Amino acid sequence: MRAMISAGVLLFALGLCAASCVSEGPARDPLPPLQDEPGFESIFNGKTLDGWKAADMSFWSVQEGAITAVISAEHPTERNHYLVYQGGKLGDFELKLRHRIQSPSSVNGGFQFRSEIFDGKITDDCRGYQMDNNTATPWLVRLYDEHGRETLAWRGERSVFDAAGQKTTTPIEGAAGDARFALEDWHEYHLVCRGSSITLDVNGRRVAEVVDDDPQQRDLAGILALQLHSGPPMTVQFKDIRLKRLN
Repeated sequence: MRAMISAGVLLFALGLCAASCVSEGPARDPLPPLQDEPGFESIFNGKTLDGWKAADMSFWSVQEGAITAVISAEHPTERNHYLVYQGGKLGDFELKLRHRIQSPSSVNGGFQFRSEIFDGKITDDCRGYQMDNNTATPWLVRLYDEHGRETLAWRGERSVFDAAGQKTTTPIEGAAGDARFALEDWHEYHLVCRGSSITLDVNGRRVAEVVDDDPQQRDLAGILALQLHSGPPMTVQFKDIRLKRLN
C-alpha cells in the first residue's frame, strides 16, 4: 500500500511539473510608471474632448478617463474615422500614450502622425505615417504609411529607405517573436520622430524603427489623429497622452 501511495504521489508531482513546465511565452512587460518628465505636456485632460475634433463626433466620447470610440450594432460604420489633435502640425516630437482595443472579433486600429486630412474615395480621410495595430496577427503593431507605401516596418524590424526609395531591413533584437504586451490590455506607446528617424517602443521595449530618407515619400511634419477603423463592433481607448515638441 505504501509503495502504491508513493507511486501515486510521484505521478501527481510529475503531472504538476509537466503542467508548470509548459511554455506560456515570454512574460509581459509592465506599464511604465506615470511621472512628470521635462518638456512633456498633457494634451488630453481626461474629462472632455477639448482640443480634439472629428468630422463625425458621434463615435467619440470620454469614458473611464479615456478618449473612447465605439462601433456597435446600433451605430455601425463602413469607413474609418479620425479624431484630430487641434494643436497644429507636429514636426520633431516625442509622444507617449496608453491604448487598448477590445472586441470579440479581429479588429484594426492605431493612430496617425505627420499625416494630413484629405478627400479621396471618402471625405475627411487621412494619409501619412501610422502606428498600426491588429488584434489577430502575430505582428500586433507596425509602422505603416496610410495611402502610401503601406508597411514600413513590422514589429521586430528596422527599415531604412534611401534617397531612391530602396528599402533595407534588419532585425531588432528581442522585438520579434511572441509579443510582451496584449492589445486588449492597457499598453503604452512611446513614439519619437526626429528628422527622418522614427522609433516606436511598447512598454519601454523597442519594437520598430524607420529611417526615411526618401524625399519623394517621407513626411517631416503633419497632424496627429487617433483612428477608429471600420469593422465589427469594437471599443478603442486612448489616455495619458503626453507630447514633447523637439523643434
